[in-house]
Amino acid sequence: MKPIAVVALGGNALLRRGDAPTFENQLANIKIAAVAIAEIAKEYRVAVVHGNGPQVGLLALQNLAYKEVAPYPLDVLGAESEGMIGYMLAQEIQNVMPDREVTTLLTRIEVDPNDKSMLDPTKFVGAVYNEEEAGVLAEANNWIMKRDGDFVRRVVPSPKPMNIIDKHAIDILLAAEEIVICCGGGGIPVCKTDHGYKGVEGVIDKDLSATLLAKQLNADKLLILTDADAVYLDWGTDDQRALRTATPAELSKYDFPAGSMGPKVEAVSDFASFGGKAYIGALEHGLEVLAERSGTCIAI
Repeated sequence: MKPIAVVALGGNALLRRGDAPTFENQLANIKIAAVAIAEIAKEYRVAVVHGNGPQVGLLALQNLAYKEVAPYPLDVLGAESEGMIGYMLAQEIQNVMPDREVTTLLTRIEVDPNDKSMLDPTKFVGAVYNEEEAGVLAEANNWIMKRDGDFVRRVVPSPKPMNIIDKHAIDILLAAEEIVICCGGGGIPVCKTDHGYKGVEGVIDKDLSATLLAKQLNADKLLILTDADAVYLDWGTDDQRALRTATPAELSKYDFPAGSMGPKVEAVSDFASFGGKAYIGALEHGLEVLAERSGTCIAI
């Protein structure tokens, strides 16, 4: 049976920074992702995890427009985005590989409702704004805003994933060599109560969920595809330089932004320490990254 690769697609890779959040823009990037995933699926059993930061933020804005009804919570909006992006990915992957079965699975992931991120939000969602726009939105909607590169974006709680509740279904689909789109948007955050599971107001970081999935599947490779072509040191300065190979110990010496590259570095370091090989690279160069001709490779 083929080895397993978990491929994580960033929400910013599916809707580039500064792009208008239109269906057409997202579809164009998803078509690029579908080609990359199809190439990988020739050699691996593939589980695809995708981000949803721009998309869930757009849903939240649309949600606010209907003032007659209280806004839906973030876990429900996350499920909506998981279905939307999962449908688009499944359709485009199958258009590239009509002989392969592709399944999108809405995936619940258990989190701690008292996770420290509930008090210190760091997960970027939604569009990018200038300082003036961000200030108006923050005041009007009681949002927390933080700088994301040259822009400002909304941040929300991002509790760490603890357990993939629907993993058994993922196992069955991968055993049948289906391409599985799961843990979308990091998965739907839920917690245990005395009366079963209930949703948690937050958005799980998809890179941490992808790592948890890769570990629970005993995957061979973890590939994080984003809008950056590698892990960079001194990003945004005249001295910026790409790392092509690194160990978790080497990466631990540097500070990476908590809302962007930080979770990716944490995720790949965790998986590499677990014994696998992990990669970070650009969406359009997926197979090249996996072949270690592009991007950053992290291993012990």
